[in-house]
Amino acid sequence: MRGTAVLIVSMLGSVVLAAIGQAAEAPPPARITVFAAASLTDAVTELAASYERDTGHAARLSFASSSTLARQIENGAAADLFLSADEEWMAYLDARKLVAAGSWTRPVGNRLVLIAPADRAAPIELRRGFDLPALLGDGRLSTGDPAHVPAGRYARQALEHFGVWAAAEPRLARAENVRAALTLVERGEAPLGIVYATDVRASKSVRVLAEFPPESHEPIRYSFAALAGRDRGEVRDFLAFLSSPAGLEVFRRYGFETP
Repeated sequence: MRGTAVLIVSMLGSVVLAAIGQAAEAPPPARITVFAAASLTDAVTELAASYERDTGHAARLSFASSSTLARQIENGAAADLFLSADEEWMAYLDARKLVAAGSWTRPVGNRLVLIAPADRAAPIELRRGFDLPALLGDGRLSTGDPAHVPAGRYARQALEHFGVWAAAEPRLARAENVRAALTLVERGEAPLGIVYATDVRASKSVRVLAEFPPESHEPIRYSFAALAGRDRGEVRDFLAFLSSPAGLEVFRRYGFETP
């Protein structure tokens, strides 16, 4: 009887050890690395959390200007997905064979607005030659650096459309990304800024003075894609989730435009 008991204990121990061994050998849940434009911070953070709850696949998120992220990817950064605020930086990577074939999508858009601190200004009418220097006073106009930040490039196009770029250029506070431009206005360090409409929704410290009409600048279309050499199943699944009805509903809630 005692021998039988020892045998049973031994067998149970073997089963437990085998189970522990199998658990140790099980691969960890897949982690997806996402490089995303700063203006996507709130929406993509929520979407990544929702996706992890549903699938167990976590997303590691890195937010910055599209230009900064594209350069990092070009230099070998290990990103799986790139979510750009424009088509230009995605095209830049695509030309260098860094975008996974057939993965480039354009699911959301945005609008461009002129903002001020919430307690300092009233709405204005945008018209050709409007008096931007008078609105600025002794301050500067905060926006993304037009040399490389998509929001800044759209801002330059809009100001050129209204014939005030020459007055604006020497008064620019050139931010490294659109959220940094927003912060300068929130803190009162700049009396005016040009950002995306969705950025204003994330802030209680600024107000919209005017919205630039769509014809004043290129269409603001975000570009999402998997990156070459990183194009595996869970990456494509997360990319598809971003453009799914549930994903687009989250983007709309944050103020983005969807088809």
